[in-house]
Amino acid sequence: MVRKKLVLSLLAVVLAAPGIHAQTAPAAAAAAPAAANAVDPASIQALKDMGSHLQTLKRFHVSTELTGERVLADGQKLQHTATADMDVERPNRLHARMWSARAERELIYDGKTVTLFTPAQKYYSTIEFSGNLGELIKRLEDRYGVEVPLADMFVWGTPAATFDKIESAMNAGQDFIGKDLCDHYAFRQGLFDWQIWITVGDKPLPRKLVITNRSDEARPQSVSLIDWNLNPTFKDSVFKFTPPKGATAVEIRPLVQK
Repeated sequence: MVRKKLVLSLLAVVLAAPGIHAQTAPAAAAAAPAAANAVDPASIQALKDMGSHLQTLKRFHVSTELTGERVLADGQKLQHTATADMDVERPNRLHARMWSARAERELIYDGKTVTLFTPAQKYYSTIEFSGNLGELIKRLEDRYGVEVPLADMFVWGTPAATFDKIESAMNAGQDFIGKDLCDHYAFRQGLFDWQIWITVGDKPLPRKLVITNRSDEARPQSVSLIDWNLNPTFKDSVFKFTPPKGATAVEIRPLVQK
């Protein structure tokens, strides 16, 4: 039976079910609201500076390895991994490849059409679109429920990146991610705590992202390690999709609007 809908989902941040308490802090302390003066302006500025730098990158390759947690009914945690590679050329070309033990997906955007492809099943769907990458990501998520890896990377540094909902922000020191010395920042926003490691210097890049779901008492986390190649060798043809022999075109239907 032909599939009615293709959904690419790599960054499933909340892989949670009820479970055990986190051991880093008592539940009452974790649930307490952040103090009004807990937002460090320098930490917010670091996010803005990183976003501004990301927007200057015109052609690059970025890859990420995600480790997520699923919590069983008895509180036991199970880890799952997924990876993604992306070739990017701003303002409107992208080729993303996503792998996990369960599925492989590709997303190809040439500035005029978006193609969603599942190599194992050889199904593909094509959507006409002509916006920039930030607009593409919002369109795919809002209309089709499709998530693009590292989606925030295309939002940071634009007017769509807002910080007014951050309840606390702090500089947590420095760490090495690989060989890169990074500033480590921690934030609280709604029911999520998140941490980011940004390379030190005048070319700040995100190298690691940790997100903790506080709505589940087990505090499941996702951890993304991010690698960059700012001098990629990919060719323009990487943004063109040619259906392989035996591939089947299927319709991707919009989400039902409530």
